[in-house]
Amino acid sequence: MIMVMASFTGILRTIIIMILIFYAIKFLLRIFAPVIIQQVVKKAGQNFYEQQQNARETQQQQAYTNTNDKPREKKKVGEYIDYEEID
Repeated sequence: MIMVMASFTGILRTIIIMILIFYAIKFLLRIFAPVIIQQVVKKAGQNFYEQQQNARETQQQQAYTNTNDKPREKKKVGEYIDYEEID
């Protein structure tokens, strides 16, 4: 089994690369985060507007069907007869 020892310059180079990657990601997020957030908010607003429109249409359809319903005539089976008990 071969054992390899890490050199000081190798560790230092790895740490520097990690720091550079961290700052590069941080810089890119500052540039693109507002655009991404703006798109997310815009999409959420569109979804909310569509849901409100669907709810209004549903309410209007229900109101329209309720006003146009004609009361149905009940079948007349016969007269009501009140019976009295005789003792």
